[in-house]
Amino acid sequence: MSGYGDFAAFYDALTADVDYAAWAEYLLAVFTRHGGKARQVLDLACGSGSLAIELAARGVEVIGVDGSEDMLAVAREKAEDAAADIMFLCQDMRELDLYGTVDGAVCMLDSLSHLCDSKDVAEVLRRLGLFIAPDGLFVFDVNTPYKHREVLGDNAFVFEEDEFVCVWRNRFLPARCEVAMQLDFFLEEAGVYTRYTDTVRERAYSMATWKKLLAEAGFDLLSVYGERNFDAPTADAERWVFVARNRAVNQQNVTQE
Repeated sequence: MSGYGDFAAFYDALTADVDYAAWAEYLLAVFTRHGGKARQVLDLACGSGSLAIELAARGVEVIGVDGSEDMLAVAREKAEDAAADIMFLCQDMRELDLYGTVDGAVCMLDSLSHLCDSKDVAEVLRRLGLFIAPDGLFVFDVNTPYKHREVLGDNAFVFEEDEFVCVWRNRFLPARCEVAMQLDFFLEEAGVYTRYTDTVRERAYSMATWKKLLAEAGFDLLSVYGERNFDAPTADAERWVFVARNRAVNQQNVTQE
């Protein structure tokens, strides 16, 4: 399997340490801090829907978009259990196509880092420029070059859960600051272990590259923060949080798409 197929069944267990409620509170604080509206927000690459559900619980009308139908199946079930009214759409982020505009958008947990070609990043930003309302905010986080070099690198990690064991092995590709990841899941069933394998690739772009891509797509960069705070990122920050505003002149008639 590849590209978050069967991996969807293990995703929530592997991200159990992510405080989605705190992230939701933080993102709403970011919108308030920068004068953005958050009545209707796009959660791009929403995965299994945990963040979307937390935002919805705080009164936000959320549209969740993800390219994995398997992930969205989990998200829909969780939203139903939480009585959260969320529209989920299965779309590749490079082909984003909404029915109208939203107040703003978020894309968290280094989802944009999975785009290893800057042309793909540029296309995602271009499309966001079409569907985020004029002066609306786009808030996203990415892995830093420091994290790829010093933390993920050529390292391996083992996660032991009640239902499975995961062996995560990385190969660092310095020329493009990419990390090729192989995740092997061993699921025990009646004393027999079945192995599932997924491969993931991420690229850490420089700060200069992110600034250039945002500017070319018609976004004004307002701030860059460290992970879930309002401080400037340190040299050893593992995550950058970007806050950008869509220029009004960037808005077009979305029906032309």
